[in-house]
Amino acid sequence: MSGPDFEGAFGRFWEDLLFEAEASAEPQAAAFFRLYAKLAAENGDCIDLTYSPARNEGRGAYQVDGFALERDRGDLYLAVSDFRSSRDLETLNANQIDRLFERVRRFCDLAVQPAFINAVDETSPSFQAAWPIYDGRSQIKRIRVIAFSNARLSTRRKPEMTGEVLGVPFVCSVLDFARYSSILSAKGGVEPIKIDVAAVNGLPLPCLPAHSIDGEQASYLVAVPGTFLAEIYGLYGAKLLEQNVRTFLQARTKVNAGIIKTLETAPEMFFAYNNGLTATASGITTAPLAGGGLGIASIDNLQIVNGGQTTASILYASDSAQKDRRADLSRVFVQMKLSVVNPDRLEKVVPLISRYANMQNKINEADFFSSHPIHLVLERISRDLSAPPKSGSLSGSKWFYERARGQYRDRLAYGKQADRKRFELEFPREQFIDKTDLAKFEVTFECRPHIVSRGAQKCFLDFAEKTSRAWADSEARFNEHWFRAVVAKAIIFRGLDRLVGRSDWYQEDRGYKAQIVTYTIAWLVHHLQNCGQEIALSVVWQRQELPVEIADALAQIAPQVALTIKDAPPAMKNVGEYCKQQACWAAVAGSNYVFDDCLNGLLVNYDESEMAHKEALVAQKVDKGIDFDHVLMAMLADTQPYLSFAHDRRLLTPQANAALKRLTRGDIQLPTSERNALKYMVEKMAQAGFELPQPARHASVV
Repeated sequence: MSGPDFEGAFGRFWEDLLFEAEASAEPQAAAFFRLYAKLAAENGDCIDLTYSPARNEGRGAYQVDGFALERDRGDLYLAVSDFRSSRDLETLNANQIDRLFERVRRFCDLAVQPAFINAVDETSPSFQAAWPIYDGRSQIKRIRVIAFSNARLSTRRKPEMTGEVLGVPFVCSVLDFARYSSILSAKGGVEPIKIDVAAVNGLPLPCLPAHSIDGEQASYLVAVPGTFLAEIYGLYGAKLLEQNVRTFLQARTKVNAGIIKTLETAPEMFFAYNNGLTATASGITTAPLAGGGLGIASIDNLQIVNGGQTTASILYASDSAQKDRRADLSRVFVQMKLSVVNPDRLEKVVPLISRYANMQNKINEADFFSSHPIHLVLERISRDLSAPPKSGSLSGSKWFYERARGQYRDRLAYGKQADRKRFELEFPREQFIDKTDLAKFEVTFECRPHIVSRGAQKCFLDFAEKTSRAWADSEARFNEHWFRAVVAKAIIFRGLDRLVGRSDWYQEDRGYKAQIVTYTIAWLVHHLQNCGQEIALSVVWQRQELPVEIADALAQIAPQVALTIKDAPPAMKNVGEYCKQQACWAAVAGSNYVFDDCLNGLLVNYDESEMAHKEALVAQKVDKGIDFDHVLMAMLADTQPYLSFAHDRRLLTPQANAALKRLTRGDIQLPTSERNALKYMVEKMAQAGFELPQPARHASVV
């Protein structure tokens, strides 16, 4: 990215930051952490982090701004922030980065000392960040530190292991503004990783060319040394895993005991016993081997689409704290099928390879929910459905559902100034919902705030599992009525988030705002359910703002909820971890909070609500348009069969052809005329005998 491009991207970053700070009523430093942490988790640099800014200046200065511990796999993630308030893009040099990492090292050393733990207040950020290290020290196998900075590194730094801390590897990486901007604009939302195989392995990996498809795809068979896999996974972690596999592993963190046992007791038999890996890349460089044959010298954009459990277990076995049982990886080899895919087809092909390669594993449709047809349905509804005008406005606007990361940003960043302004008037920035937002709102109103508190990724997977089953049972329920309810929930959730952030009681004792918000709403919903009532979401949708009466009730309940969740049992020292437990929800749900019940006119009886749902369901079943979304999903994967069939039978009109070309490029934002022409063509194709894809009727295990 050139200098002028960076300036434009940096300006947009500040727009995002200021909007996030205003919307959440949080300081800019907290908003900065939230933006970077979310992107880092999506990119695989870390898992969902808990924001806990712990720092001390002066002699023995330390700093940690966020943490997460995967106990089963032994990965401790720590984040340290370098937030610059300057509106000019500054430079970040190596010495500044090294000082940040040194502050994290000091914190780790302090965190395991009883004197430090006993000296700090249990409700302080320092204690909350230190306790997982103190309490979980025996389970920590690797410390992964990531530095967040809105300055630009003078020289790009790859992840590197910089010695040991607490007797385990200390791996450092940097998410500076250049990387942040690059990830945001990366095709398919994936940051390419280039691995110098010869440098890591000592020589190119011998390979056998196996298959080629007209320059679009080539496949190779490789026997990968265990030492090589452990090295690259130790440095890059879950970034190497295709997103569906990464989500699957993050939700099911336990390592595979059978794999570990083979590695420890029969490493030379691992190649024979293990199913191996399936991987993809956007390009490779090859080199002749000294003894003859071909070797892979470097790999661009390596993604492991099947075998993530094997890869993680190999690293775990080599990192075992029990030194006498550490696996001898020098005798371990793993078979790998590597598919090199044309970069223009990566976004379509890689998820399909992942899906089919995992047919034998216990990964179900929920793990592939990111590409579920429901997102097409929601996207279409959000583009067509206008919201009522807000009080004082003459015209309505729309809520933008982002099916693929970057859709909204791209529309704001490109095109003529007048077009961008028109788009933002139609889809205001505050009326944006992405997949993780959707999950958070829905799961909160299902009265499962402990699931929401487990982080965006795990909450999304839980939502995906439930929603996949609901979709299989009845697709028609996901209609405009349902979307309006989602928007109303978003208005309530975000409205309370702002109220809490600006309240005096929260300003005096910051922390756990995300947990307070989800638990407060869940409590009120639960309380009303016990009375046979619900919030009238249709009224919230109609007003397009949080009604004052609901706002007042939530504002009174929230500080009482905060006291309950902070009153964790003695054995549960970390409040954030306590909020993830069913026991925390039981404590909140069983509490009798006092509030002024002035919600008349803003509630509906449960029976009335159910009737409205059923009426919307009946109306939706009459609408055949939703079936067309399944066809669109199939066309996105491969337009050729449709193009050939329609062409041979003279069903292909110029507008339908233009629509197919858009789909080939991955663009489903079809103009109405092209969409109608394509739909008409598909109907004619079906009448001529073309077999259209049918929606799955069961949530199958793949």
